[in-house]
Amino acid sequence: MLASQALVLDLLEWIAAAPREYEAVMEAWRTSCPRMPVWEDAMDSGLVERLSAEEKTIVQLTQAGRDMLSCARP
Repeated sequence: MLASQALVLDLLEWIAAAPREYEAVMEAWRTSCPRMPVWEDAMDSGLVERLSAEEKTIVQLTQAGRDMLSCARP
């Protein structure tokens, strides 16, 4: 497994553990390093999605994200 894949799995596991607001996800996972695009990789791969909930934006796993997480970390 590539290091970036391990980090994407860490992100998926973190999001799956509890509802996460978009701002909290960006604070914890956004990076300007072109070698570590964890958030961008997860979004581009369709593993996470942003949903508007009242005045907040929530990040959650897509079905593809849940499937990847359950296969990699049963």
